Amino acid sequence: MGVMSPTLGQEDRDGARHVALIMDGNGRWAKQRGMPRSFGHRAGVNALKRTVESAPDFGVRWMTVFGFSTENWTRPPAEVAELMGLLKNYVRSDLNRMEREGVRLHVIGRRGDLAPDILEIIEHAEARTRRNDRFHLQVAFNYGGRADIADAARRYAEAVKEGRDTLEGFDEAGFERYLSTAAGPPPDLIVRTSGERRLSNFLLWEAAYAELVFQDVLWPDYGPEHLGLAIEEFKRRDRRYGGAEADGVLAAG
Repeated sequence: MGVMSPTLGQEDRDGARHVALIMDGNGRWAKQRGMPRSFGHRAGVNALKRTVESAPDFGVRWMTVFGFSTENWTRPPAEVAELMGLLKNYVRSDLNRMEREGVRLHVIGRRGDLAPDILEIIEHAEARTRRNDRFHLQVAFNYGGRADIADAARRYAEAVKEGRDTLEGFDEAGFERYLSTAAGPPPDLIVRTSGERRLSNFLLWEAAYAELVFQDVLWPDYGPEHLGLAIEEFKRRDRRYGGAEADGVLAAG
C-alpha cells in the first residue's frame, strides 16, 4: 500500500492504526546506571515486549520498530554481536506468544549481510506467524530508508529489463510496490524516544504524511503509558495530507 491519500474515511483519519517506533536511548540509560551499553539493549527488549503487548489496546494494528540500521555496522563488533543476539533471543522467547495471540511478524531490511543463523530464525518466525492478522509487528533490521529506496529502484529496473513491468504509466504507487514495506499501510504516527528530534534514515518514503511525536523518555523506561500519551498527542493533530480546509472539505493547496 502507498502513502495515505485525502480520500480516507474519518475512522482511518482519527486512529493511529500504524505506529512506528525509533527506540532510542539504550546506551544513555545504561550509562546513567554505570553499566555497559549491552545492559541497556537488554532492558530495551523488555520495553519492546510490554509496548507491543499493549499496542492493540490502543487500536494499533501495525507497529514498525527500528531494530538495527544499515549504519549500525560501524559500531564496535561486540555491540553489533550483542544486537544480533538480542534479535534471536527476542524472537525465540516471544514466538509462541505471538503465534498464540494472532501477531504476524515481518522483518524488513537487507538480508544478504545477515548470518545464516539469523536468517533461519527470521524465516522460521515469519512462516510460523504468516496466517495471523490480529496484529502486525514489523521489525526493521539491517534497514535504512535511503537503502530501501535504492533497492526498490534496482528491483524496478530489473523488472522493466525482464519485461515484468514497464515505464509507461509509472507513478509513486507503482514505485511503492517495490519497497520492503509494500505489504502494509504507511505509518500514521512515528515516535522517537530519548528526546532526539530526527528520523535517522527511518521510513523516509513512508513518513511523507505521518505525524511525528518526540518523547523525552529513554527507551528502556518506555511502556504502555508512554505509548498512550503519544497516541493522545496524535489525536490532537489536524491531518490534512497536503490539503487545506475549505468549508469543512479538504481542498488542494
